[in-house]
Amino acid sequence: MPSRYLILGGLREDYCITHTDQAFLGVLGGNAAYAAVGAAVWSRSVGIVSRIGSNYPQAWLERIQGAGIHTDGVRVLPVHQDTRTFYKYLSLQERVDTNPAAYFLKARLPLPLALTDYRSSTEGQDNQDEFGPLALRPGDLPASLDSTAGAHLAPSDYLTHSIVPARLRELGVRLITVDPSIRYMQPNFRQKLRILVNGLSAFLPSEAEARSFFQPRPPGLWEMAEEFASFGCPIVLLKRGAAGQFLLDNNAKARWHIPASPARVVDVTGAGDAYCGGFLVGLEQTGDAVEAGLWGNVSASLAVEGHGPLHALGAAPGLAEARLATLRSAVRLN
Repeated sequence: MPSRYLILGGLREDYCITHTDQAFLGVLGGNAAYAAVGAAVWSRSVGIVSRIGSNYPQAWLERIQGAGIHTDGVRVLPVHQDTRTFYKYLSLQERVDTNPAAYFLKARLPLPLALTDYRSSTEGQDNQDEFGPLALRPGDLPASLDSTAGAHLAPSDYLTHSIVPARLRELGVRLITVDPSIRYMQPNFRQKLRILVNGLSAFLPSEAEARSFFQPRPPGLWEMAEEFASFGCPIVLLKRGAAGQFLLDNNAKARWHIPASPARVVDVTGAGDAYCGGFLVGLEQTGDAVEAGLWGNVSASLAVEGHGPLHALGAAPGLAEARLATLRSAVRLN
């Protein structure tokens, strides 16, 4: 079924230790799932484009479908694929994604057998020469995207982010947003990032990713946003977790600070991805970058109030709209 909004990214098997040392092991995760739910808060026409292995649980795809998100763009490869992701939250703002044995020991929890040989879920995303097995490529896109108004690329391989947007534009998709991978947000990628960002509708890195790119002496946040915009992207938004976002709208020649929507935080996993999904729908439906930022904030606030990507879709009717109305008055022009 054609979707108005497409989310391109990963579907994963998560192993998480929260900031309160609560563990969630072998559960549905992945940035595509969280971003799709963030979009689905505002639209009933959201689809995922992803790659998974033959070992990926069919029940998880059925859960995503049951939540109203289209999965016909998910390609099942005929072989086993590793989709494990580990992360431990040191605080609500900081997480690590390597050395699970040490963190399970600190939390006085047994190390899951599935993680005994685990290294990282994002190795190879800075590869400039070849796609990883689960990296999306132009041939993974549906043959026709006539009904698609916007697409968001969640963190993935450099090659995916540098090549797929051009194919999306060839297929008629004009609104394209990208959330980069910290693996290629490095100083030696400056020229390559310039090419990647040029022509995007919006570039949505986290503050940590931006600082990583400008090492060893990062400038101020607005200076970083201005440089990204100079690469040829009209909207640059730096995601800062609980500190909100810095939004540069180059078309309007305006800079905005958008605070995070208040929420009862349980698990911050996927908050940035949910934000990007909400932002995509908000930008397409309103044409206003600030309003899109507010929609993204509300999606993120719903995502952090429970565990797992599908939690946000169980929010009380009208809650998203109520939070949106409350948040508008808190936006500040810089």
